[in-house]
Amino acid sequence: MPDTSQRPADTYSPLYFLASLGAGGLAVTFFMYLMFWVPHPDQPVPIFEDILAAFQSGSLPLQAAILVAVTGIAGFAILNIRLLIWNLRQLSTFSKTEKFEKLVNSNAETTLLAMPLALAMTVNAMFILGLVFVPGLWTVVEYMFPLALIAFALIGWIAFRRIGAFLGRVLSEGGVFDVTANNSFAQLLPAFALSMVAVGMAAPAAMSTVPLTVGISLVMSITVGTIAALYAVVAAIVAFNSMLHHGTAKESAPTLMVVVPILTVLGIMMLRQNHGLHTTFETHGGTADNLLLTTSILAVQGVFLALGLLVLRRQKYADAFLRGDGNSPGSYALVCPGVALSVITHFWINKGLVGAGLIAKFGVAYLAFSGVAIAFQVAMIALVFHLNRRHFRRPVAGHAVPAE
Repeated sequence: MPDTSQRPADTYSPLYFLASLGAGGLAVTFFMYLMFWVPHPDQPVPIFEDILAAFQSGSLPLQAAILVAVTGIAGFAILNIRLLIWNLRQLSTFSKTEKFEKLVNSNAETTLLAMPLALAMTVNAMFILGLVFVPGLWTVVEYMFPLALIAFALIGWIAFRRIGAFLGRVLSEGGVFDVTANNSFAQLLPAFALSMVAVGMAAPAAMSTVPLTVGISLVMSITVGTIAALYAVVAAIVAFNSMLHHGTAKESAPTLMVVVPILTVLGIMMLRQNHGLHTTFETHGGTADNLLLTTSILAVQGVFLALGLLVLRRQKYADAFLRGDGNSPGSYALVCPGVALSVITHFWINKGLVGAGLIAKFGVAYLAFSGVAIAFQVAMIALVFHLNRRHFRRPVAGHAVPAE
């Protein structure tokens, strides 16, 4: 008789850090409402005072949007932090088991990079919480930027240590990396982690008015972002060769779309860097530069999204791991592309189309495109709730969901 007290999440995998990551990403999607719909003329991001003023004097639709945004930010940021703490505790226990020793001596060692990835997202989510809910934060924000850079540097150090341990093992010892089991984009997880660190490092470049802070932010984010892009390209080429020979591993098929969030994160990093170069170092670009950047990103993302969905449908992934009896922590990787598309679409609309003067803000085209971004967001909210029920809720007696 199956053990009805067991949840799929009780069979731990570091990939459960992606549950925390997804919740943090959804908090960011709600911040997009405030970022682009609430006026904030005195600083590059909306703060508590801007949000309060807009709510008090704004139209009914804007007031409703603000209420939805602050509720979503608070709810998903709390969920992000709760799941991060749960994962850190589970990883601490897991690291003392034989399964952990087996993991760090296999291709799956790179799944441990989900931990610094989730940590970096939580730092970003906490900064958003501060902007939205803490009055007067902007008066001390210049003191916070160096602390944020230190925090991301520490997370980056964790990531580089994990990557170094993995590459040191597989490159110095022959035959320890199973090429036949590399038939997915799972090995792009280190690049995703470094990208998240890089975008966090780029935040002071876009928001600080201290040239030294902006300069340090630029140097750090460019360095880590470049390494992330290089790692992603190499890992993708190696993995694609294996997939052509052996097909895509069914349980890891969602990783085919990991390129989508990597590109969104690196794209936001570049937008932040360009803003810092413009405001602090007077490096001026053309009015259509952001349109070219965001459109190019969306084009590449569309290719990998279509490829991933094609393979998922052909392999009947949803029947196996979303609707059937099987459960895979890797299913949380499906949240990342939808969240990333929602976020980059907001940037494409506001920094690209509106910035280049192609459409009017809050016009018919603007609202239609924004509806697409919101549709991605709503779909990912539903997916997160669905996955959390499958993986974290204890099965009803007599209806146990088998763990992987």
